[in-house]
Amino acid sequence: MQQQEAERQFEKHIREHELLLHKVCRMYAYTDADRQDLFQEMVIQLWKAYPKFKGDAKWSTWMYRVAINTAITGLRKKKNFITSYEPASFPENISDESSGMAAEEQLQQLYTAIEQLNEIEKAIVMLYMEDRSYNEMEDILGIGEATLRVKMNRIKEKLRQLTKNN
Repeated sequence: MQQQEAERQFEKHIREHELLLHKVCRMYAYTDADRQDLFQEMVIQLWKAYPKFKGDAKWSTWMYRVAINTAITGLRKKKNFITSYEPASFPENISDESSGMAAEEQLQQLYTAIEQLNEIEKAIVMLYMEDRSYNEMEDILGIGEATLRVKMNRIKEKLRQLTKNN
């Protein structure tokens, strides 16, 4: 009975935070097949680690940490983890049509630039885009707040340069 309850709780957590996992997949894998594989691997790793979850941190914080570590480990194990490039789909309905095209192009440029960042930089950007506080980022990534602030400033400059060049 206890095992069934644990499984129900785990499934509930996964359903509630599934979008967060998909965001991590989108940052680290570029084809649908690679994203699906990464998502499955994340769920497996979360399930394996679930008995160790003590509730000291929020579930989403703990889940992010496991998901990001799984993605980074996958990239390191397989140098060709990204088998091919398939542009991510982006929102098509951005406000008014005249500025909508320009906004969509800017968004596409930004995501293309983000794809060129390293694993840690991608994780920082993803958390930043979700309005996570530096304290939360510190808990998830295990990087000190001061270091995160410096890295974020460098990432912003790097993204400016990358989008400027395109």
